[in-house]
Amino acid sequence: MQSNLKILREQKNLTQTELAEKSGLSLRTIQRIEAGNPPKGFTLKAITKALDIQPENLFSTGEENPTVDRAKLINLSALCGLIIPFGSIIFPAILTYKTKDPNNRELGKSIVSIHIILTSVFSVLMIISPFIQRSISIKFPLFLIPLIAFIITKICIIIKNGISLNQNQNISIKLKNNFL
Repeated sequence: MQSNLKILREQKNLTQTELAEKSGLSLRTIQRIEAGNPPKGFTLKAITKALDIQPENLFSTGEENPTVDRAKLINLSALCGLIIPFGSIIFPAILTYKTKDPNNRELGKSIVSIHIILTSVFSVLMIISPFIQRSISIKFPLFLIPLIAFIITKICIIIKNGISLNQNQNISIKLKNNFL
């Protein structure tokens, strides 16, 4: 549970000092509560009376608005694959496994698994394309088609998942079964 004291205080256009005077508490107590220490007893009553709110409005649970900032970073780090070979797997994987939040870790694993499959498929296509070009006797460099398709697909997936993370706190393009 986290305190909404700072938000509520700013909505009432009060400084910490003004709230301390209005509630009869010390400035240091107000600062401690805004830093995350939960108020109890008299302190809780004094703050709710000074701000004219209900005690349950002073606290918010962290699950109401889960943060997916790390998942957004993992998603954007997949763009490194456009510059560095296999960068769309390496950098998101490093960020995913350094993440402590289980929700962001699961989102990161989904992002990495999509890019593993995408990179594998297009790598095979890139390897096969010269052989197909030779067998069909085409002068046009056939490897450019999978390369351009790879770049466009990767950018579209990253944009689509980024938009979905902003709106729904989840990714829209993911595998049914995560293999990581």
